[in-house]
Amino acid sequence: MARDEKLKERWDMLVTKLSDQFAEGEDLDLDGIIYLIGVQELGQIHREFKKNEKLDLMHIAICRLLEPYGYYEFDFYDDQGWPHYKVKEQLPNLKAGEQSVLMKEAIVSYFLTSEYIN
Repeated sequence: MARDEKLKERWDMLVTKLSDQFAEGEDLDLDGIIYLIGVQELGQIHREFKKNEKLDLMHIAICRLLEPYGYYEFDFYDDQGWPHYKVKEQLPNLKAGEQSVLMKEAIVSYFLTSEYIN
């Protein structure tokens, strides 16, 4: 099976599983899944977040997802338990479709590593 086909198959399976678990079956979009990863990485699962914190959660998720690709490196946890990352390498200029594929690939890899999907 071609790499793109395998990614699409895994992505669709992941969206279905996450949507069933966290969105009452309504399909989560890419941003929704990134937000969930941010909450998971922060570890403060049972609390409400303010709008600016939600953006910070998405930033945490993006850093964590792109860390294996060499773009970010974990730096430290602040006194509220929020992880901070430093930029190791600037992201290349990608078209919107290329950004989407990179993020989907990183998200699928994240959930494969955690054995949430196989």
